[in-house]
Amino acid sequence: MALRTVSLDDKYEGRDGKVYITGTQALVRAAMMQHLRDESDGLKTGCFISGYRGSPMHNLDKELWAGKRFLPEFDIHFLPSINEDLAATAIWGTQQAGMFGDGNYDGVFSMWYGKGPGLDRSIDAIRHAHQAGSAQHGGVLCIVGDDHALTSTDSPAAHETLFADMLMPVLYPANVQEIVDYSLYGWAMSRFAGCWVGFKLIPDTVDAAAPIDGNPSRPAIVRPNDVTMPPDGLNIRFPDSWKDQEPRSHIYKMPAAIAFARANGINRITHGSPKPRYGIIASGKAWTDARQALAELGLDGEMGAGLGITMLKMGMPWPADQEQLREFADGLEEVFVVEEKHHLIEQQLKNALYDLPDGRRPRIIGQHDETGARILPVFPEYTPEDVTRVLAKRVAHFHTSDRIDARLRFLDARAAADAKREEMSVTRLPYFCSGCPHNTSTRVPEGSRGVGGVGCHFMSTYMDRNVLTHCHMGGEGLNWVGQEKFVSTEHVFQNLGDGTYFHSGILAIRACVAAESNITFKILFNDAVAMTGGQPIDGTLTPMAIAAQVAAEGVEHIVVVTDEPDKYPLGAFAKDIKVEHRQGLDRVQRQMREIKGVSVIIYDQTCAAEKRRRRKRGTLIDPPRRMLINDLVCEGCGDCNEKSNCLSVVPLDTTFGRKRQIDQSACNKDFSCADGFCPSFVSVVGGEMKRTAATTAVPAHLTHLQEPTRPSFNGGRTYSVLVAGVGGTGVVTIGALLTMATHMEGNVFSTVDQFGMAQKGGAVTSHIRLAASEDDITAVKLNVGAADLVLGCDSLVTGGDIALSVMSPEKTQVIVNGHEQITGHFTRNPDLKFPTGEIADRMTEAAGRKNIDQIEATKLATRLLGDSIATNLFMLGYAYQRGLIPVSKEAIEKAIELNGIAIDMNKSAFAWGRRAVVDMDAVRQAAEATAVERDMPVTVDEIVAHRSRELSAYQNDAYAQRYTSLVERVRKAEADKAPGMTGLAEAVARYAYKLMAYKDEYEVARLYSDGRFEHQLHNAFQGDFELKFHLAPPILTKLNPETGLRDKRTYGSWIFSAMRILAKLKTLRGTPFDFCGWSGERRMERKLATDYGTTMLEIAKGLNHDNHALALQIANVPERIRGYGHVKEKHLELALGERESLLKTWRSPVTIAPAAAE
Repeated sequence: MALRTVSLDDKYEGRDGKVYITGTQALVRAAMMQHLRDESDGLKTGCFISGYRGSPMHNLDKELWAGKRFLPEFDIHFLPSINEDLAATAIWGTQQAGMFGDGNYDGVFSMWYGKGPGLDRSIDAIRHAHQAGSAQHGGVLCIVGDDHALTSTDSPAAHETLFADMLMPVLYPANVQEIVDYSLYGWAMSRFAGCWVGFKLIPDTVDAAAPIDGNPSRPAIVRPNDVTMPPDGLNIRFPDSWKDQEPRSHIYKMPAAIAFARANGINRITHGSPKPRYGIIASGKAWTDARQALAELGLDGEMGAGLGITMLKMGMPWPADQEQLREFADGLEEVFVVEEKHHLIEQQLKNALYDLPDGRRPRIIGQHDETGARILPVFPEYTPEDVTRVLAKRVAHFHTSDRIDARLRFLDARAAADAKREEMSVTRLPYFCSGCPHNTSTRVPEGSRGVGGVGCHFMSTYMDRNVLTHCHMGGEGLNWVGQEKFVSTEHVFQNLGDGTYFHSGILAIRACVAAESNITFKILFNDAVAMTGGQPIDGTLTPMAIAAQVAAEGVEHIVVVTDEPDKYPLGAFAKDIKVEHRQGLDRVQRQMREIKGVSVIIYDQTCAAEKRRRRKRGTLIDPPRRMLINDLVCEGCGDCNEKSNCLSVVPLDTTFGRKRQIDQSACNKDFSCADGFCPSFVSVVGGEMKRTAATTAVPAHLTHLQEPTRPSFNGGRTYSVLVAGVGGTGVVTIGALLTMATHMEGNVFSTVDQFGMAQKGGAVTSHIRLAASEDDITAVKLNVGAADLVLGCDSLVTGGDIALSVMSPEKTQVIVNGHEQITGHFTRNPDLKFPTGEIADRMTEAAGRKNIDQIEATKLATRLLGDSIATNLFMLGYAYQRGLIPVSKEAIEKAIELNGIAIDMNKSAFAWGRRAVVDMDAVRQAAEATAVERDMPVTVDEIVAHRSRELSAYQNDAYAQRYTSLVERVRKAEADKAPGMTGLAEAVARYAYKLMAYKDEYEVARLYSDGRFEHQLHNAFQGDFELKFHLAPPILTKLNPETGLRDKRTYGSWIFSAMRILAKLKTLRGTPFDFCGWSGERRMERKLATDYGTTMLEIAKGLNHDNHALALQIANVPERIRGYGHVKEKHLELALGERESLLKTWRSPVTIAPAAAE
């Protein structure tokens, strides 16, 4: 098959055929098409676009910047505003450009945009501007990004009623094509009716992608000629009394808008019938849901028409064309209004039909039936399945079928299973990126309380940091103003992002100063608006400017905290402003909370994700340094997680227990993990990560792979795919590649990505529908049981409710990545167990065991290609070779080339995934070239033999013999006194070793110098590099007078040679010459080992069947003893308390007296 020639510029340059475009790009294209229309009409018009980003309107500014080379040709002027209401005022100004005789254009058509809360805060400006009106050759679209399901906002944004309150017509496109069409209708309506036009978008449209008609003449717009106009017209004018504006809107503008909508078929019957009987009215997403429901029940097409089912699609939900509503509903039995959140259309319909005579006036139901019972859920949003149930019931008196019964039985079974299913023990919540400045900046000192705000740092409110509650954007700190006079707390810390500060937050600081409030603002300067994708702040802002501004507002106490104190030029700040390293944040905050009044900490550290982007673009130096953890030295205490809160510090399960390692692919080089009080961290400076794909020879039998038999689109079949993964790992890319490949082959598609806040390491799903005809695709999101393929790039997300809902044992194949990717919970719970079994059970219930194929995708892709980002393409290749992808290899590879990012790596990952299907063993063998071999004894005998060898190396054979003797005595007691019971001997084998092999300086030196660390190092890195060790040896470091703890220092490679010498001095251990053993910590460690042996012999002596479980608990207590220095002391205190409690129970068992004989 010859592939269609496609360019990424088609979205703006394509003028015929089908054009691949996203919902956001469709807005940009619409502005270009409007310019072309005006030009063909002999008009010289400009376009002005302004607003403020916020999900789901988070990408419009990025698309405008990305397409900036196209904008001048179409006279499009883009101004990202400081905030939404100022943008609205600027938009108002564009309609005034022709008032004063100095205009250079015939008119300016404009676009205001914002998320739901952004519209809320801007009503004053928008109401005034809308009442004033639009210019004859101008026009305004007021675009709001609503979020019915609260995926990215904390209020149920649905703004049709607010538009209605402002007397502003509102258009509600249902798909990407309609975003272009309705934008052009909207500007034309705005000009004709002299008003702003509301424009409702939701994630299902603006975050979607689909092919659209490239014809610039679409749609043909009709200007009504049957509308009564006042002598002076409807457009903006000056002077104009505001007393005239409201009646002008009611009497003339709204009728003009209705007439325009009628003339252009904006409200239209999409499902007709020669003998209509049952009516459905819906708008936007509700229309796609109703359409999907009709398809699921077999009530679409000829069948539905024959039964008398008809549907009216309301492209303009307000104001309703009452004449059209009466014509549609007259004589029907019932009208079902499918409407989200509000009853706006339903109320308009009831008003329109009020005076119809009996026999012609239908029954009207909506979110409630005729009895008042709710039949559609209000939260979070309803689905096609909810509509399906209602429709099946309402038409049952005149039509039933086996298909309807089967669908309802399936939905009932799924609902019953969902109700029984317990919530996941671990979920993938959005979290700070690896190396995020907020990992450190949002902490508060013990005894203090913090308050959240809008932005990424909001996530600190669920990270157990005593950062509690938040407020709307720009109101930060004012909650406290209202509280502080009535509570005993004297001071709080208020987080305030730099984007919010620039947007409106400085006014909140001013208000707190005026109120003489006792509060410290932490202004988190990360040099990007990170929550919505890393956009720059909409103006010039620096830490120096912030310091000067807040000082001018009356703030007297200001401190700058940063990861790079030396970066500021001399005199950058006023003399009384201190600059501190971020390691001193706790001390600075303790000082600030004692100061009365408003104080400010400016925390300056660039966003980690933005750093990564800049490094890739070459605009920021990528430090030639990586962190490596010697897992033999690591104690698994979690202090590195505590210090860094970083998702790139991940668990590594070894025979010695759970340790830590660095996910080099995800690491953003913040290095705060090395602040953990542990000697296992080593900086590798220079060199590069090892990759084997370029050097590994592809086995001969895997060089040329046989093409699989692919699914087809025959018979109007839609092929549905759900991709489930983690935000920021390339999940969305899979959908983009699949749909672009489909587009190249001349087929059609729809896709929408569900992420919201989840782009920050949370659960992301891409819903993909592929088909031969646009008529075969209904709702954009997959409905219950609809998936042909679930590509589970992350097992935890694949086991979540969204992914499970689209699975069906009769239809769905699941390819799932078995990698256990940690969640944010792990940073606070080092013993957190990944719910692998729980996930498997959930998937099996939903899809059936035989339909699930689990592969080690992350491990294989990372080892083969050196970067875990290759995982998703590996998964796609695997699914392709399994015959589960309905597009060709050639189209997929062409799409990879067109994408233009990591082309060779992505093609290679796709190929290795295909090879894994043909010969998994061969692929594993190729990947093992970079694997670090670690001993993993399983049986008690293997564990004892392994630990005995380790103890001989640790000290000597006699020391090892002492260990084996203890284990053997316990094992014999377990066999003799509790026959048939196991576990105690193994526990003693593990934990006697753990305590006997305590990690003093000699042992740490040995574990660095015995060859195993060097093997780990050279398997991970290649090229020229040097090592730097991060240590706090007691004999070389002093106590920090502020913290009372030893500060870690960095030592060069010379320390490696010193370690080799120190390791040989192990024979001094425990002797009078043991210069490393004089400390209280070492004496304590020796005592722990001795006490454990004594205790376990006591346990062995009194062991029986009844107390075996208690004995096992006592034996396992050392598992809780971890870390070094003060960290170990903290864990030890808890462990000793547990041990004493258990031993008390052991030594004083509770006996139950036998019941007295009757």
